[in-house]
Amino acid sequence: MEMKNQTRISEFILLGFEDLHYLKIPLFLLFFFIYILTLAGNLLIIILVVTDQHLHIPMYLFLGNLSCLEVCSSSTILPKVLASFLLTNKAILIRDCMLQYFFFCGFTGTECYLLSVMSYDRYIAICKPLHYATLMNNRFCRNMAFVSWLNGFLASAVVVLCMSQLIFCGPNEINHFFCDSPPVLKLSCSDTHAVSMVIFLLSSAFTFPPFILTLISYVCIISTILRISSVAGRQKTFSTCSSHLLVVTIFYGTLMSVYVLPETNKVINLKKIFSLFYTILTPMVNPFIYSLRNQEVKMAAKKLFHKCWTIS
Repeated sequence: MEMKNQTRISEFILLGFEDLHYLKIPLFLLFFFIYILTLAGNLLIIILVVTDQHLHIPMYLFLGNLSCLEVCSSSTILPKVLASFLLTNKAILIRDCMLQYFFFCGFTGTECYLLSVMSYDRYIAICKPLHYATLMNNRFCRNMAFVSWLNGFLASAVVVLCMSQLIFCGPNEINHFFCDSPPVLKLSCSDTHAVSMVIFLLSSAFTFPPFILTLISYVCIISTILRISSVAGRQKTFSTCSSHLLVVTIFYGTLMSVYVLPETNKVINLKKIFSLFYTILTPMVNPFIYSLRNQEVKMAAKKLFHKCWTIS
């Protein structure tokens, strides 16, 4: 009865980086540069994978999907972050907040599965090269990419459907730079136990199994690399895989830390920093780590730029 008498709110206030208001112009320029670099790097990969016949192989199919995902993921969060540095009004309608979380959750779940599929692809290529063409055929790879997207957004739809049943009647300030589930649930007047349990179960299912599969794949890869007799071949392969493993570790490590750490005022800023890694920094560095260091991608980029220069 008491809840019925309370006034429902229709919008949240995203505080973002309000405590750093004196740095809003430098922060705007920094995040704007990151956004442009993210779009440029990932869109270049997509164009190259689509237009160059030499890149129509399983590895680049997954990299093209990852780049598409990073463009969409960054565009879900960064424009709102950039606007918060320039506008005094930091309000976001509850339905828009839920929509942002739906896409964020969907893209994050998809990325977890895509990274595990990509690590499996590298495992087959390095540890079972004679079986690669059979195991990683085009149909199988397309199906795996499709399932990654489907699973990510199905789980996201379930979570957002549960969250949309909650009642919000104030306060309405979210101490974060985007709509994430822990700070949103904290503002609800409803009982959030069931929703929290659903989020925990789905988060665990979409984080730990892909992470374990990715970890096992790279352990097997490193074990195989150490048995390579050629020192030059061992160093080249290990250099590539170690950079991939570093990105995967940062992504999963910061993602899991945010949801494992307690929701207290003492760690709220730390959780914001961790969130920056998997929402903003990882999409920026992924094309450079996974693709633009690759000789085949470099050659495709040179051909594309030469073609554009000739036409102009």
